[in-house]
Amino acid sequence: MLGLTGLLPPRVLTQDEQVGLVMENFKRCHTDLDKYTYIMSILADNEKLFYRTIELNVETLMPIIYTPVVGAACQNFALVYRKTLGLYISISDAGHVYDVLCNWPKSDIRAIVVTDGERILGLGDLGVYGMGIPVGKLALYTACAGVKPEHTLPITLDCGTNTETLLNDPHYFGRRTKRVTGPQYDAFIEEFMTAVVRRFGQGTLIQFEDFGNANAFRLLEKYREKYLTFNDDIQGTASVAVAGVIAGVRQKKERISDQTFMFQGAGEAALGIADLLVAAMVEEKTTLEAARKKIWLVDSKGLVVKNRPKGGSSPLKDVFAKEVPAVDTLEEAVKKAKPSVIIGVAAVGGAFTEEVLKTMAANNKHPIIFALSNPTHKAECTAEQAYKATNGTCVFASGSPFDPVKLNGKTFQPGQGNNAYIFPGISLAVTLFGVRHISDTVFLRSAEALANMVTQAELDKGLVYPPLSDIRDVSIRLVVSLGEFFYSSGMATLYPKPANIESFVRAQLYNTSYESFVPETWAYPSQL
Repeated sequence: MLGLTGLLPPRVLTQDEQVGLVMENFKRCHTDLDKYTYIMSILADNEKLFYRTIELNVETLMPIIYTPVVGAACQNFALVYRKTLGLYISISDAGHVYDVLCNWPKSDIRAIVVTDGERILGLGDLGVYGMGIPVGKLALYTACAGVKPEHTLPITLDCGTNTETLLNDPHYFGRRTKRVTGPQYDAFIEEFMTAVVRRFGQGTLIQFEDFGNANAFRLLEKYREKYLTFNDDIQGTASVAVAGVIAGVRQKKERISDQTFMFQGAGEAALGIADLLVAAMVEEKTTLEAARKKIWLVDSKGLVVKNRPKGGSSPLKDVFAKEVPAVDTLEEAVKKAKPSVIIGVAAVGGAFTEEVLKTMAANNKHPIIFALSNPTHKAECTAEQAYKATNGTCVFASGSPFDPVKLNGKTFQPGQGNNAYIFPGISLAVTLFGVRHISDTVFLRSAEALANMVTQAELDKGLVYPPLSDIRDVSIRLVVSLGEFFYSSGMATLYPKPANIESFVRAQLYNTSYESFVPETWAYPSQL
């Protein structure tokens, strides 16, 4: 009927048989970058097969399509680029951003992930090569939460790059200029936000991703009450980290307010986590001032204290600045503050030295150690280093995956604090239930819901997150939990309220199975 007879072999493989072939070819790839290139070529050619393959092999493939391998893919994006999977909008298009958005062939867009490429993971300014991040994030929207891919759009805003190696790279396909900043940059972002709403509607979610620190906080504060928007590096990271802390203190049978927190890093991730921890402590009836006193920050200039001689202050850091003498290193800061929880989010590989880890173990029966920086070589320590230095007493989680560790006749299963536990579910929930603005309370409720999904058996193994293999179910449960919260708090605008929220949610999910068409009658053209 379609004129395909003879152009394809006669046997039709089922979709799961095709998945088997994909994975056989995947295993034949020699490097992680080859694996990324191959699996993303499936996305370009056969969307349903791609997502079915991810669904059946999520633990194997998630590190490839997202962290840590996506970092290498972004650094080598000219080599892995095969087909446009997103939209590139250059600052040269200023004045015509709406027209560029109209070139995207699908009009029912409900969720956008946008980057300007200035701070890709812990790798710095990669300009338009950062497109791998919004493409990967939106792939996880679908793989983890069932968001329909035709409703999503990855966008990279090309404002130039300050990375000299890219400016001198003959293969770099972005603007070969230094980054545009100041009023011209702000006007471009404003035009983009306005154009998105004009093109796709006021309920379109705009997720900011991997913007530089200064712009990330500024743009979030500027737009969070005007648009349906959030910044995953600030708020998503905060939510998944706080979920891990909640589960970790459950292991210790303590409260968040009983802890003292030390951060390696004072950028957008650290401050986002710190603010959400403060909100969680306030809900435990701790005063705002007392909660902030439990947060200690260490940045590139040392411990954040009042009037420190090396400077480097900012209003966002200053609320956590301590009235103690300045110290220059994390080791000194840990000895001074005696934290029970240490969180690394500065992308300084190896920052959690053996001395730091042993000090944590000496001061706490069960120290909580989160090495959350990505990609893997930027992690503050490995799982093995953490367990060995603390003699297996720590509660450990990381941003990138690590293998189980055997120590003292026991196997420790490190948890992965992957933002994919949070942002796909939140994104689906706010678009399904018609939420207009995403408050920090949404991220705290999400953290609590995620922590509550960790079973006692998993806690006993040292896990603070559910198994990654269950992430689809975790995401759906998160969406249902948020749906109930949105209606109880008056945030939902979808009415009438579904009689059964879980049934309603499941009815909206993307179906990875092939559609089947069997005509009632069929004949060769010559027989008609």
